[in-house]
Amino acid sequence: MRHEDQTAFVTGAGQGIGAATAKRLAERGAFVVVTDVNGDTGAATAAAIEDGPYPGDAEFVELDVTDAEAFEAAVDAAVEEYGLDVVVNNAGVGHPPADVEETDADTFEFVLDVNVRGVWNGCQAALPHLKEQGAGSIVNVGSLASFYGLPKQGAYSLSKGAVMNLTRAVAAEAGRDGVRCNAVCPAFTDTELGRQFFETREDPERAKEIMLKRYPLGRLAEPGEIADAISFLASDEASYITGEGLRVDGGFSTS
Repeated sequence: MRHEDQTAFVTGAGQGIGAATAKRLAERGAFVVVTDVNGDTGAATAAAIEDGPYPGDAEFVELDVTDAEAFEAAVDAAVEEYGLDVVVNNAGVGHPPADVEETDADTFEFVLDVNVRGVWNGCQAALPHLKEQGAGSIVNVGSLASFYGLPKQGAYSLSKGAVMNLTRAVAAEAGRDGVRCNAVCPAFTDTELGRQFFETREDPERAKEIMLKRYPLGRLAEPGEIADAISFLASDEASYITGEGLRVDGGFSTS
């Protein structure tokens, strides 16, 4: 199996892409440290793995990714107890549509705190362990906004652009220590966060219809499809890929 005898640490794993990723890694043999700021949803993901037909197993750790000390302590504990092979920095937030000049300071700071500081904290906590053992893979979850400036999504676009450049920087620094770092950059995905984008529009169904016309495949991604891409980049099958931003976008980039 692709992740047999590996330990994976996944943030924001209580729902959406994070939950799908935790389950996919467990399906493929990994022990998964499931983390989320929401204790109920995070514990539910871990329980689904523990009680489900997965070769791997799981433990839940409640974690606010913006807390650097807590992140470091959680990673250190995982290393001591289970080891560490894969880190998926998935936790992220969006914001209601707003022009740059209309985006309030609290929204701006919250989006950057979770989406940028959270990924930074994850990389900073994991890299010493991965470098010391001379192997490991970090996969950060970016977005199409890592490459495109999305209108009325200025703070989000800024944060996901930063995730992509941090990914490149970590890849450049850590490659000679045997550590790879990549990003998966999804298009709109059928998750709560994706649905929120449409629900804030005056006519959600019409907004979705217009959006889907931009996608050659004509539909939103399923969380499991993004999880498959994360699993691939985290695995030895991607052993010569680092510093890459893999767009999983249903052909959006070709339109």
